[in-house]
Amino acid sequence: MKLSQAIKPISYFKAHAADVIRELNEQHSTMIITQNGEAKAVIQDITEYERVQEALALLKMVAQGQKDFEDGKTRPAGQVLEEIDDMISKDFSK
Repeated sequence: MKLSQAIKPISYFKAHAADVIRELNEQHSTMIITQNGEAKAVIQDITEYERVQEALALLKMVAQGQKDFEDGKTRPAGQVLEEIDDMISKDFSK
């Protein structure tokens, strides 16, 4: 759905709710609902919503990783892998 077609007044949504939801589901898209000429709500297909939530979660992880790096809270991968190998070796030697 083109952005120009994705902005609808609340009266349109009220009159065509079933069609809007069907179209959103088919196109995995988003619609902006206006009231008195101002954007007031966003209606989104569940698949698109989940995709956006997953993208946000990934961005949060990247941002946290960047912050940890800047704060010096990281260790070289080789060191971590050696520690894991040591733990595995100790577990299997019992």
